[in-house]
Amino acid sequence: MNRVRIFLAALPALAGPAGAANVAMAFGDNLPPFIMAKEDAGIEVELVREALAYRGHVLQARYLPMGRIPVSFKARTVDAIMMDVGEDMTPQGGYYGNPPVIYDNVFYTLKRSKLAIRRPEDLQGHTVIAFVGAAARYPVWLQPLTRGTGYVESNHQEAQPLLLALGRYEIVLSDRSIFQYYTRLQRQRDPGFVMPPVDEHSFIRADAGDYRPVFRSAAIRDDFNAGLAHLHKSGRYRAIYDKYLKD
Repeated sequence: MNRVRIFLAALPALAGPAGAANVAMAFGDNLPPFIMAKEDAGIEVELVREALAYRGHVLQARYLPMGRIPVSFKARTVDAIMMDVGEDMTPQGGYYGNPPVIYDNVFYTLKRSKLAIRRPEDLQGHTVIAFVGAAARYPVWLQPLTRGTGYVESNHQEAQPLLLALGRYEIVLSDRSIFQYYTRLQRQRDPGFVMPPVDEHSFIRADAGDYRPVFRSAAIRDDFNAGLAHLHKSGRYRAIYDKYLKD
């Protein structure tokens, strides 16, 4: 009889924390190493998954084109979105959480080129490759370049380290983690590849507000924030980054 009582007393613990929920959340459709849709993985996805799991919630990731992310929240087809893509979701009943990642875009140049990039004018006369939409995001820096032939935008960011190393482009605009990830991937594909020393040129201050997730539930938002804080404190946050970026 005592064994039965002990077993029954344990059942609520097996069921998980009170209020635990499945959380359908919209992410961008692919941006390695942050979002890797086919693998249902990536730095951003894993951080969100583990932060939610801290208090028992289960992430159900939905991968969508960026433009559809705010639409999915307004249509109530998801419970949360990774970022609002510039549209305030507070009037739509959204509760903003703390950002799990911040994209930190910088200009990369080969150290041997001895380029200094401090003003938009310093880009003039040089070949530049950036991600699609970069000129729209940084018009003061990049819009003047679009009138010439030396500026290219491409979603194939995996080629950026090789193109810079070969001198095909003098300047690359990339997030630091994305550039590091694809440099590592290029070395794995071609063991003979050596990335020459590079300089990083910061030109804007990343705004953490641009990368805040939005939740329909304030309680789940609070649980997520608590989980994210735990990941930082425990060292797990850094470990997830290292999993994708360290050799």
